[in-house]
Amino acid sequence: MADLELRQDGEVIWATMNRPDRLNALSRNLVKELRDFFVGLYWRRDVRVVVLTGAGNAFCAGLDLKESTGGGNREGRRSIGAGLTSQREISEIVIAMRRCPQPIISCVNGAAAGGGFALALASDIRIATPNVRMNAAFIRIGLSACDIGVSYFLPRMVGASVAAEYMLTGRFIDARRGHELGLINKVVEKDQLQAEAQGYVDDMLHATPLGLRLTKECLNHAIDAQGLEAAIAMEDRNQILASSDGDFGEGVAAFLEKRKPVYSKREG
Repeated sequence: MADLELRQDGEVIWATMNRPDRLNALSRNLVKELRDFFVGLYWRRDVRVVVLTGAGNAFCAGLDLKESTGGGNREGRRSIGAGLTSQREISEIVIAMRRCPQPIISCVNGAAAGGGFALALASDIRIATPNVRMNAAFIRIGLSACDIGVSYFLPRMVGASVAAEYMLTGRFIDARRGHELGLINKVVEKDQLQAEAQGYVDDMLHATPLGLRLTKECLNHAIDAQGLEAAIAMEDRNQILASSDGDFGEGVAAFLEKRKPVYSKREG
């Protein structure tokens, strides 16, 4: 059985981390399946939106420490080169999540710690349950809290001071605090997660395929742009590309006629 279950519904993939007995902790196999999935999305035009979630009572509790320590052997016995390779096998996941053109919606239930926190931060939208608990758990197990992109994502979302508060202490961010900080887009009960995600999916699919991809791309670049003119240059380029695309006319017509757009089929 796969540790990452993938269900494609039209142009949407529902990806579920499926290790509920381990709170969906990141095993070597789950890391590989997540990395292969998100890296492969870059080339897929048949997928427009991804919804990421975890089976059972957690989103992802971080690295599976029982597996990574081999039942008691210290991870430190690996060579530095082997350790760096292993580290990059995990960090490549969040790079691929930001690089892939599909928006990613994370449904975060319960624990999202360490690597699970990083997966949630690397998503575009986060829907959470009232019992969510997110933290940079790395610092609580003898490592730095700066791991798997957390030091990049968190201060850009909540500011340097708040990021320092949670990264230097490893304290948990609950649903109320996460929503106040803008880290969590919506808080709903667990049985409403899928319906809430579907609402976001439906709204995203009103955009043309090219328009949706270019918007995620431009947002990524604008965050690190050198200034206003650099961001506007990207926006200007995207608008010309989108308006020259064959789906632009259908998007306008659907808006004026107040109906669901029907865009041309895209092959993977």
